[in-house]
Amino acid sequence: MLININHTAKEILIKTVEKIEGAYAPSTIRAYKSNFEVFIKYCDENNATALPAKPETVAMFIKTLSSHLKSSSIKIAVASIAALHNLNSLKDPTQHPDVKIEMRRMYRILGRYAKQAYGINKDLLDKMVAATDDSLRGFRDRAILLVAYDSLCRRSELVSLNVEDVLIENDAIKLKLRRSKTDPHGLGKNLYLSHDAQKTLKEWLDKSGISSGKIFRAITVTGKIRGSLNSSYIGRIYKKIAAKSNADSNVIKNISSHSTRVGAAQDLMISGASMAILMNRGRWSKTDTVMRYIEAVNL
Repeated sequence: MLININHTAKEILIKTVEKIEGAYAPSTIRAYKSNFEVFIKYCDENNATALPAKPETVAMFIKTLSSHLKSSSIKIAVASIAALHNLNSLKDPTQHPDVKIEMRRMYRILGRYAKQAYGINKDLLDKMVAATDDSLRGFRDRAILLVAYDSLCRRSELVSLNVEDVLIENDAIKLKLRRSKTDPHGLGKNLYLSHDAQKTLKEWLDKSGISSGKIFRAITVTGKIRGSLNSSYIGRIYKKIAAKSNADSNVIKNISSHSTRVGAAQDLMISGASMAILMNRGRWSKTDTVMRYIEAVNL
């Protein structure tokens, strides 16, 4: 009987993912799916039903995860369980007092601190740009670095940009960001670039011959341009360029796809930008998120 119940949970998960396709960000859907699959596996191993789940099952799941995951990962896992229940009009077990108590216990043990990516500020950015060559990959990497820094784009936003989003006014280039994490309805926002970023972006498009579709694309070892660039590669690209620039090994270790966004925010704060300007430039909706980005700045 248990197997049939959890087999049904797997089917409901698949149908739910199909139902919310296009209504949620792809990264959110992937998180819901992967985390709930882990929860189903846990339930199978512990003779428990996954959907609908009992509060005591979720509480024990949290306790189990606390032995090997960070608090931020556990928070996402619990949010995924809540989402699957809510999206299927089932009672949310994560709202039960026992689950909330276990979450509080988990936070007291593990803490709430989320490790911040190392910021690629202007000084490091210049060194990394200088470390690129004049190969096709070099032109692409320079454009990625400079556009990402000027626009404060998240990795998903960066790889979503199309040639059709390049707007030219009075010989100046700006980009139209059609959709972002804090703009789910696609109202759009113009992204303004520095002279160097405009020049480098134009050089990449000219050298690559890309005239439509995605601006930033994967390049094979033989130099062939592919149709798109997976967002997961952005952090790897940054790390490789940082290594070429002879950056410190600890710096390279802590660089991620968010590093240009972090560094640009820190540089803006140092330059005297107000919180309102920072939030507008970075398209943040919460001040505490911005504060996490700039807290590492040594004034």
